Amino acid sequence: MNTVVLGIKKVKPSKVLCVGRNYVEHIKELNNAIPEQMVVFNKPNSSISSRLLSFHQEPLHYEAEICFMVRRKKLAAVGFGLDLTKRELQSRLKEKGLPWERAKAFDGAVVLSRFVPLDGVDIDNLSIELFINGVRIQSGHVSQMLYPPRVIIQELASYTQLETSDIVMSGTPAGVGVVYQGDIFTGRIKCGDQVIVEAEWVAE
Repeated sequence: MNTVVLGIKKVKPSKVLCVGRNYVEHIKELNNAIPEQMVVFNKPNSSISSRLLSFHQEPLHYEAEICFMVRRKKLAAVGFGLDLTKRELQSRLKEKGLPWERAKAFDGAVVLSRFVPLDGVDIDNLSIELFINGVRIQSGHVSQMLYPPRVIIQELASYTQLETSDIVMSGTPAGVGVVYQGDIFTGRIKCGDQVIVEAEWVAE
């Protein structure tokens, strides 16, 4: 199974649980409707990668997200993640009312930083930034979410078993776009003004 890093230890998430349409401005940029209830889809362990791909059967789009790791059924650690999407395929599937997995759950569709424990971190003051080639492209704060982290974990636990080391991706703010080979992606998670996670990838 693929691994992610928690502190200095490698762990094996059984799955990645993803929240869609959680920032209003992102909903608007994709011309989607604001959902009546939380939109959730899963990615398998095989989708987790440390490499940022620009192409997998078609060009890929990036979506930067605040990610959480579950320990003992609670949100225990935070990291930065990129949800990679086959946007053209997703659009065709949505038009036909079909599931998104082929556009969202392919190998390499989740790129994750290391995770740091939430001990002493104010979860309600977390924010995310994505820079591409030094230019800030995406930014968002927990306060902008339709469903904040504590609501997300409660909703997920109402219908599925949350295993230790599972990853929760909490949705992306506006500013998504195409991954171009050679671009440098820098992701940051902040608590207030303090950067608590930073990661960098060069798109392949």
